[in-house]
Amino acid sequence: MAGNGAGEPIMDRAPQPRYYVAFAETAFSSWAEVRQHAAQEVAEHLARSRQLHEEGTLLMAGAFLDRPDQPVMTMAVLVSREAAEEYMRGDPFVLKGWVKHWYVREWANMFFAPPEQPRA
Repeated sequence: MAGNGAGEPIMDRAPQPRYYVAFAETAFSSWAEVRQHAAQEVAEHLARSRQLHEEGTLLMAGAFLDRPDQPVMTMAVLVSREAAEEYMRGDPFVLKGWVKHWYVREWANMFFAPPEQPRA
């Protein structure tokens, strides 16, 4: 079980057949630049992300680390398209204009196994 942020546990979400992945390309060239110019926004972003994770809406999120020669890119996996779009629209980096562009893609969960149907 996860918590709801108010000390009350909520049930973990059951696996879904699909999720929604939000991708964002920032205006920053490195994490050092992000930390230098946007420390407050990082704190706000992390607090908001933790809250959504505790609520079960945001399953995982993070930054890509394998291309230091490109702008900082991030991704987040959420339970619905609406949640993914709301997550991005409310992100402190988006609100400050520090995201060049973002988009959401539907993603199939290959490990989803539908519940067995009762046998007659």
